[in-house]
Amino acid sequence: MADRPTARQVAAQLAALYERGFAGKERGRYRISMKHLRVLTERKRLPPAELRRIAEEMFELGYVLIDLETFFVVLAQRTFTSYRRVSDGAVASLLSTYAQH
Repeated sequence: MADRPTARQVAAQLAALYERGFAGKERGRYRISMKHLRVLTERKRLPPAELRRIAEEMFELGYVLIDLETFFVVLAQRTFTSYRRVSDGAVASLLSTYAQH
């Protein structure tokens, strides 16, 4: 067990894959199956705690690992910086809409 890759090592591999060309793209977001993640971690089962550790290490490297139950998505954190922000007014309008019902 001691020779299994650490969460940090797996995160580094996933980050490197983001920067590598495959599937017709030079680099960028991708999805990876649980099967392939188990191969990278050298585990038959991936407990939730280990997935959290990998996700935390990914975050430290500037990436996000999103669990979508049947597969995982890897995105760069910078992808989210251009998203529009919810304002106080937008939230207040939701609250007033719900209060009317």
